[in-house]
Amino acid sequence: MLTKFTILFDLDGTLVDTAPDLMRAHNHVMKLFGYPTKSTEEIRSLVGQGAGAMLGRSIWGQAKKEFSKIEDEKIKNKMVKEFVNFYGKNIVNESTLINGVKEFLIWAKNKNISMAVCTNKQEHLSVDLLKKIGIYDFFEYVAGHNTFDYCKPDPRHLTSVIEILQGDIKRSLMIGDSETDANAAKAAGIPIILLEDGYTEKKTSEIYHNHLVKDFINIEKIVTKYL
Repeated sequence: MLTKFTILFDLDGTLVDTAPDLMRAHNHVMKLFGYPTKSTEEIRSLVGQGAGAMLGRSIWGQAKKEFSKIEDEKIKNKMVKEFVNFYGKNIVNESTLINGVKEFLIWAKNKNISMAVCTNKQEHLSVDLLKKIGIYDFFEYVAGHNTFDYCKPDPRHLTSVIEILQGDIKRSLMIGDSETDANAAKAAGIPIILLEDGYTEKKTSEIYHNHLVKDFINIEKIVTKYL
């Protein structure tokens, strides 16, 4: 019997444009702790490796001080906790699905494709977002930043999920928007469809990918080639 085909999705910037709500949570924390705020567009280049990394990259860029080198561990923990609490309460105020996502998920489910989310957002926030924005039931598994002892760009974040779904790496595909997704997929030996204008500082030309798309409109034409 042929193993079901598996598609792994990143979340922020891939399935959902979460930048507006992430920006509000980020700026809430920055104001509280005395750091400069940022615009929604600036936030898009900071997302991808979890809340702590996003805050750290923001502070490093503005204050020239590595988040990891802030001496008081309690302050770092308070900043991350404040971010997670605020964001959790305001997770879908302005976030919207990327164009064509719902239609593609329906198509993939009708094709009996296994689908899962592999994100560096905390697991409980990811599940909550997916539920509130109305697409949670399409996925068989959600792996967040804290689901395993590793996360993207570690390829095990992807391969472990494929194993859990009883899939096959040779019959799997990743859809993401950043070098974090691309590097994980490349290391795992999985083709990746990259969305343009992702949550990353890098140019699309600098990021490894097998296919490049603007959004999910007509993306099934690419996926069909792998089925």
